[in-house]
Amino acid sequence: MTNDAPEKRSSARWGVALLMWLALAINWIDRGNLSVAIPVMAKEFHLSPAIMGVMLSAFFWPYFLLQIPAGWFADRIGHRVMFALSVGVWSLATAATALARGAASLIGMRGLLGVGESGVFPCAAGVTARWFPDRERSRVSAIYDSGSKLGSAIALPLNAWLITLVGWRGTFIICGGIGLFWAMAWWAYYREPEEHKYINAAELKHIRSGQVRHHGLGAKQPMKWYQLLKYRNIWAMCLGLFAMNYVSYFFFTWFPVYLIKVHHMPMMKMGLVAAVPIIIAMFVELASGWFADRLYTKGWPITKVRKTLLVIGEVLGASIAIAVFAHTVVWAIVVMTICKSGQAIASSQVWALPGDVAPTNMASQVTALQNMVGNVAGALGPIVTGIILQVTHSFDLALFIIGGFAVLGAMNFLFLLKKVEPIAAPMANELTGAVVAGESAR
Repeated sequence: MTNDAPEKRSSARWGVALLMWLALAINWIDRGNLSVAIPVMAKEFHLSPAIMGVMLSAFFWPYFLLQIPAGWFADRIGHRVMFALSVGVWSLATAATALARGAASLIGMRGLLGVGESGVFPCAAGVTARWFPDRERSRVSAIYDSGSKLGSAIALPLNAWLITLVGWRGTFIICGGIGLFWAMAWWAYYREPEEHKYINAAELKHIRSGQVRHHGLGAKQPMKWYQLLKYRNIWAMCLGLFAMNYVSYFFFTWFPVYLIKVHHMPMMKMGLVAAVPIIIAMFVELASGWFADRLYTKGWPITKVRKTLLVIGEVLGASIAIAVFAHTVVWAIVVMTICKSGQAIASSQVWALPGDVAPTNMASQVTALQNMVGNVAGALGPIVTGIILQVTHSFDLALFIIGGFAVLGAMNFLFLLKKVEPIAAPMANELTGAVVAGESAR
């Protein structure tokens, strides 16, 4: 007797999502450990607030400058190689920070960390475009980006505890080792969907039938990365992430110092309290991604879904300015939680946008361009806050400026971002992927 029941779908894509989630968690543990250790380092190396700001921003300069090469490499060569290489480099840089002997060497190691981490978000967005149907994109983007919330939340109490246990040098060695284990696991597990040993025909059909376009490894790309800049939505994505990051990176650079200096918290208590807004934001982001996909399947246009949640998130993010008037730890944490949760709502959508608008086979490069511009804020914000702190001896002006950027972000997504749809490149035949025009211009 023949069994005609349909084949049960495998779940290999969720194993990929889990690994990306872990990568982002490790990423932010390693990215955030300096902000926890820097009060101890400042005493050991006699660092001024301005120099501390430079150290906290040193990671971002190579990070945003290398986004475009990282995105190109990921799209052309493959995410198995790029993701493993990226995590391996930053993990070695993290461990090597233990060898630092002063501000210059610390800045150098943070720069190398930025080199390694430059491939993370381009790879994650590219993998999502290849491995998941369009209707799961918000959910998956929220899942892997929520790893950054978990990592930054864990980084605060974990690094504070490790510093008290093994010192700041031992802490960096341990954190670096964790990343190297992940790189080996990714290399062993990841393949393209058509080549993956744990995927079956039913899951592959589920993925491919649910995609408007299939992004193929190493396939022809319809334009150069710089040609993306002539599209309005690309600018809206880039400027929007810039505004978001100016707010978000306060939590991963100066927030521990803010709690210690303004609210006079000891190291261990600071690590636990500072994790509260970030942990709550992680669950908010997961819920937002699920909710966005539900709205989409219920018939909301994708433009309405993205813009609604982006604007709401940024409006809530502006609440950070109210922390100026929060004179108790409890109220400060309440305000910071509202702000960080708003940023999480926006994050669940901003990382889905590259897959929505990218030309065929350019999802990683669109993400890289967006992330490059967005992380200029990460390079400038800590320095500006450090200078303000050194001049005014207060966080008040810095918090007002951060809140102002959230307002600008909301206006950007409301007015500059137009219909969310794939970019139809004039040089490419979308059905075959063959370049039909512009060859002579190469």
